[in-house]
Amino acid sequence: MSILNVENLSHGFGDRAIFDNVSFRMLKGEHIGLVGANGEGKSTFMSVVTGKLMPDEGKIEWAKDVRIGYLDQHSVLEEGISIRDALKQAFDHLFDMEKRMNEICDMLTTADESEMDELMEELGTVQELLTAHDFYTIDAKIEEVANALGLTDIGLERDVTELSGGQRTKILLAKLLLQKPDILLLDEPTNYLDAEHIEWLKRYLQDYENAFVLISHDIPFLNSVVNIIYHMENQELNRYVGDYNKFLEVYEVRKKQLEAAYNRQQKEREELADFVARNKARVATRNMAMSRQKKLDKMDIIELAAEKPKPEFNFKEARTPGKTIFETTDLVIGYDTPLSKPINVRMERGEKIAMFGANGIGKSTLLKSILGLTPAISGKTVLGDYLEIGYFEQESDNKSKNTCIEELWSEFPGFSQYEVRSALAKCGLTTKHIESLFRVLSGGEQAKVRLCKIINRATNVLFLDEPTNHLDVDAKEELKRALKAYKGSILLICHEPDFYEDFITGSIDCREWSLRV
Repeated sequence: MSILNVENLSHGFGDRAIFDNVSFRMLKGEHIGLVGANGEGKSTFMSVVTGKLMPDEGKIEWAKDVRIGYLDQHSVLEEGISIRDALKQAFDHLFDMEKRMNEICDMLTTADESEMDELMEELGTVQELLTAHDFYTIDAKIEEVANALGLTDIGLERDVTELSGGQRTKILLAKLLLQKPDILLLDEPTNYLDAEHIEWLKRYLQDYENAFVLISHDIPFLNSVVNIIYHMENQELNRYVGDYNKFLEVYEVRKKQLEAAYNRQQKEREELADFVARNKARVATRNMAMSRQKKLDKMDIIELAAEKPKPEFNFKEARTPGKTIFETTDLVIGYDTPLSKPINVRMERGEKIAMFGANGIGKSTLLKSILGLTPAISGKTVLGDYLEIGYFEQESDNKSKNTCIEELWSEFPGFSQYEVRSALAKCGLTTKHIESLFRVLSGGEQAKVRLCKIINRATNVLFLDEPTNHLDVDAKEELKRALKAYKGSILLICHEPDFYEDFITGSIDCREWSLRV
């Protein structure tokens, strides 16, 4: 039974078509992975089918009374409430039932006999629904999911306005899972989760009896939870049965078959055109030439999709720094209250270090404190000599009104327009992306622009806070290659061990000093 049916859907921004005449269906219980390179329109497709954006053309039909839960890259939380209250909102419909039950109980005290029967029947129905939906175990459910995603460590009574973007995303995800909708739509849910919480989410989705659509560039995670792949490429959407690895196998076979058919047709067209050119003027062979021309005119032309630009990340390297990159002495990090015990850590030239530990324990705050962007509560950090630092921040400012060209030009005013366009193109951005506003780009495209700023400035040390978030498979592989080749020092925060474990020289376990373990 189809719970979502999409037919002939088209959508674009201005003169930039995102997808054209695509179709999609979702059956009850299907676990779907929606994949494709950055900027192909995956998040836009989700926004269109959920009604956040209007399609240019096409039909979207949801099954009757289906409940949809949607976590996108730009979801926001209501300000000024506690984490616990935010999670309780998942059960608002049940609290409304409880409110109605209490109203009925109050009405029973003054009801006459005829009203009494009607009210008692409604009361019984409401109580049955509350019991069936486990209303009386809500607090236990909240504690279970909050603990599984590391929210209990943050403190369920904390105001959501105090939290980082990553922590807020975890709350939105927890709230969605507590709602247990008929269809779960998840746009890159692992971006702000550490390995432990990703493992829990993986088990949750494996056992999820309802349907879901998952956008993710984390291939091991995708392979473990999906059984259908929809691939978005060149404004098309195609369905494949199986996990991501199976999709790749079939996709490569189809691609080679199409290329072979294209080459055969090109050869045949050349031979036909050559015959027509040589024989159309001769009376004896004119009819044969006309026959071949007709065949040529009626031929359905096979077209190969243009190859997407693959990113190239080549970091420019500055002069050699001093032996010590930085050293902290009894550094206590935090904001109003300490996040850590005194931290004593030292990094030397040439080291490539990964910091790990659960979200919210202070990895990003430590990195910012070392750089002097966030004042420490006590202690000190001494930076080494001759440092040229490249810093990739986890969260970017989406409020910029610049185009991509202006965004890079503001960093490198001495570049010509050709140099700006060329630099962005090398990072895997097409002309359409380059000329678009920075804030309308996907998370992955924005990340490529931000990386472009770093690689075009000579550095000898990189501070990278979750640089793989939102990047597609090709971009992640290229970034990994570039970081392996980089001769400078690297301090990296990343929730994907597969990405960094074969090029780092050491690690920092942030649980050793965090007060929020």
